[in-house]
Amino acid sequence: MRRALPRPLSTAIAALLKPHNLHFIPFQRLSTPLLKSHSLTSLKRVSSFSPLPPPEWVQPFNDLSDLITNDRISELQPSPWVPKILHFLQNSNSNSPSTALEQDLTIFCEKYLIRLPPNFVSYILKKSEQFPNRAEIAFRFFIWAGKQKGYAHNLDCYVFMIEILCLESDFDRVKLVFDEFKSKGFLMNAVAANSLIRSFGNGGMVEELLWVWKRMKDSGVEPTLYTYNFLMNGLVNSMFIESAERVFEVMENGKVKPDIVTYNTMIKGYCNSGNVKKAMERFQGMEVRNVEPDKITFLTLMQACYSEGDYDSCLRLYHEMQEKGLDIPSHAYSIVICGLCKEGKSMEGYVVFENMVTRGCQPNVAIYTALIDAYAKNRNLDMAMGLFQRMQAEGFEPDEVTYGVIVNSLCRSGRLEEALQWFEYCKRNNVAINAVIYSSLIDGLGKAGRLEEAEKLFEEMVETGCTRDSYCYNVLIDALAKSGKVDEALALFRKMEDEGCDQTVYTFTILINGLFKEHRNEEALKLWDLMIDKGITPTAASFRALSTGLCLSGKVARACKILDELAPMGIVLETAFEDMMNVLCKAGRIVEACKLADGFIDRGREIPGRVRTIMINALRKAGHADLAMKLMHSKIGIGYDRVRSVKKRVKFRNLVES
Repeated sequence: MRRALPRPLSTAIAALLKPHNLHFIPFQRLSTPLLKSHSLTSLKRVSSFSPLPPPEWVQPFNDLSDLITNDRISELQPSPWVPKILHFLQNSNSNSPSTALEQDLTIFCEKYLIRLPPNFVSYILKKSEQFPNRAEIAFRFFIWAGKQKGYAHNLDCYVFMIEILCLESDFDRVKLVFDEFKSKGFLMNAVAANSLIRSFGNGGMVEELLWVWKRMKDSGVEPTLYTYNFLMNGLVNSMFIESAERVFEVMENGKVKPDIVTYNTMIKGYCNSGNVKKAMERFQGMEVRNVEPDKITFLTLMQACYSEGDYDSCLRLYHEMQEKGLDIPSHAYSIVICGLCKEGKSMEGYVVFENMVTRGCQPNVAIYTALIDAYAKNRNLDMAMGLFQRMQAEGFEPDEVTYGVIVNSLCRSGRLEEALQWFEYCKRNNVAINAVIYSSLIDGLGKAGRLEEAEKLFEEMVETGCTRDSYCYNVLIDALAKSGKVDEALALFRKMEDEGCDQTVYTFTILINGLFKEHRNEEALKLWDLMIDKGITPTAASFRALSTGLCLSGKVARACKILDELAPMGIVLETAFEDMMNVLCKAGRIVEACKLADGFIDRGREIPGRVRTIMINALRKAGHADLAMKLMHSKIGIGYDRVRSVKKRVKFRNLVES
């Protein structure tokens, strides 16, 4: 017979179990003596929870293929865990302590009894563009995932992680991840190989790129056109041009032929390495291979030609683009117009400009500025100012470079007051005033004899925080030297050195010329020696200033000696002798000019026929037409006289002695 528990005791046990949210089930076949022998604690142990289930490996997608739905949806839908993990990482602080993110991830996964398998981790890494401080968060997530119990990264995890780190230029971590990746011995597939080659190529990591290429071959993966192009791009970006050439040749002779991307990459490599000639040859070879160039091909070549100052090739390529009916980008127009303007061909540049506008391509401030500058340098200031007004009317806001061109053009044309008005306009309208504007005004004021205003502007540059460059110093030194204030010019020259501003060959030329005019010859020679000691290469203009001063002071031999000293230094001044002849003839020192001519021929420095031509021209320019005619109809310099059995050249001194 079953005995029921006494009601009071049954109620007491139910009360004890209630806080644990468990339903009370009356005990059966439990005798009173047994209950008495167990404490209440024992009852709690009997009714405690069972152990937690193991964590579950969650997948990035839910497979809905076995469900019938009215709507045509993808069989794979993102798992609800994907947005949760993404949201968690998006709101992570990359600057938090080194373990905070990892601890939070661990707590999150333990709370929901989940683990993240490799395909889930790779999917999250693929979506990492949503992360703040992408490389840092992705890398920490990658490391944390790898420490999960029973987990091992798959190929995709490494590939996506390397791609992220390369995009963010975190190459130290790339090497760490790649070293671990190599040790795993994964078989390569085409998708992974393409991604790794692209990543390493963009990052300039050639050693790693070539390892992937070899591993791909070992895994039996045949390279596709994309693989070859990624490899080519990587080699070119790392300036391994010869290696890229070999890959290109393999493609030409193999099954996978080069396409327009391959050609563009190879042409880019040649252009970046300064071998524009080879780039043009490769460009011409495209026609033989029936590969049509695109606008990127033309633009790459045009940029390279422009950098080398080959503006004619830029124009030719532009016309070829027109003939092919290609869409010409604004940058191509800019290159052609600026190139023509640099050659002083303002009208031709304007024709291209109008063609650009007609085709609906918008010009920019740089193009307008180049045209304004070209017209101004061709002394067509009205056209330049007309373009400036048109630019403003079309809604283009001139920048500091444009205003610099306007001020400089007005100063060169002698319209100094207008230039000063634009200068004040820039001040009132908070336009940045650069060194070009200041230099132009200082030069203009100096040439107009308004030295005080020029010096005031020079000092104002310091107050406004505008750096005084070499050109700025040179124009003021030039103004002072030409006004006879050589000592002030020399003081400014020393100040220039104190402020760390480079003294150029033009600086020395100005001062040497000024010192000779003041008959301070020894100081001028010391300045010349200082220039040589500083390693500044003399120009034809600098030697002309020195030789003119020496020749006019009767020191022709000294000038010749200095010229001879320059030859062993590799400095050959083509017009030096001609300049000296012109100076002497102009000064009426024909005897000295003849001695100089004889000396140059005797030392084998000049061809007699050329010396004769130079002498005739110098005499003619100096107004000594009679002597020029006499020299022209004589055997001087090129003929010979016999004195008994000795044959002697007819000297130039015979011109004044006979």
